[in-house]
Amino acid sequence: MKSFRRRLARGLAVLATFVVLAASILAAVGLLAPAGPADVAVVLGNTVAPDGRPSPRLAARLDRAYDCYAAAQCRILFVSGGVDAAGADEAAVMRDYLIGRGVPADRIVADSAGVDTWATARHASAYMREHGYVRALAVTQYFHVPRTMLALRRHGILQVGGAHPAYAEPRDLYSLLRELAAVAFYAARPL
Repeated sequence: MKSFRRRLARGLAVLATFVVLAASILAAVGLLAPAGPADVAVVLGNTVAPDGRPSPRLAARLDRAYDCYAAAQCRILFVSGGVDAAGADEAAVMRDYLIGRGVPADRIVADSAGVDTWATARHASAYMREHGYVRALAVTQYFHVPRTMLALRRHGILQVGGAHPAYAEPRDLYSLLRELAAVAFYAARPL
């Protein structure tokens, strides 16, 4: 019985070490992703507050995308999100926020069918191919950048950089762990 417990404890220790190492690598990839010039910045949606404004997390993403646009780092802002249960259209809220910051409406593409990262990547890549764009910049939280870049590459956009806002909150730890499974799933997911 003691032998089994020792083996179990060692196995759990190895598993925990692997998870911490993998999470650290994932975080590093997201934090260090190159944010070079792009044709299109793909901004992923997030929660809209009950009053119709972007949540602090979403506003931070939009501000980061705005900074890229203002620095002429990208030409088009592709904002993508779904419609929540209360009827708030994330993409429309994102578009309106960016217009309020001074981005011309003709430089923003709103995708209200981006219900998840995979759908956003599919829609953004189709838009990019249709318009002859080849370079994308994934704008989302640092832990989500690797999966977004992977999804865009899986959908045929080979030149993908990443940009993340300087925004963190305690739930990022959970999100980072969730991303480990999500990245593995996206790597194997059929198109």
